[in-house]
Amino acid sequence: MAEIKDPENTIIIELKDGPVVIELLSDVAPGHAERMKELARAGAYDGVVFHRVIDGFMAQTGDVEHGRDADNMSRAGTGGSDKPDLKAEFSGIPHDRGTLGAARSASPDSANSQFFINFADNHFLNRQYTVYGRVIDGMEHVDKITRGEPPANPDRMISVKVAADA
Repeated sequence: MAEIKDPENTIIIELKDGPVVIELLSDVAPGHAERMKELARAGAYDGVVFHRVIDGFMAQTGDVEHGRDADNMSRAGTGGSDKPDLKAEFSGIPHDRGTLGAARSASPDSANSQFFINFADNHFLNRQYTVYGRVIDGMEHVDKITRGEPPANPDRMISVKVAADA
């Protein structure tokens, strides 16, 4: 596993194929980084599916409201958390392979709990979606996430922890 320089701003997502280590960009997008840590510490992301996974584009997850409901996966991706939506924190950080972006609706200030990990450089998203983290280890595990919108048998985040608490 990669050396963790700032455990308080590092997230470890356990996937079926192994851990994914994400460095949060708390200096660039403090509200989004804080929300992810808050939800991770509450266990809200544990067991949530990747509900939208597009080859060559990204893997989206984080619907803590509907993302565990195996009987009604059609609703996965339509919810958030019980926390208020976040203000956009757009920056000059590009949506490169391995970056973490905040999923949202058409409104720039509608991000809540959902996020995506870019499989490729997706610069058309620059300054339109908040970048608030980057994979520093385990991208090979992200690459193995089952594709689909939604996938027939979606992969889940087994657990999501702040490294300082692990």
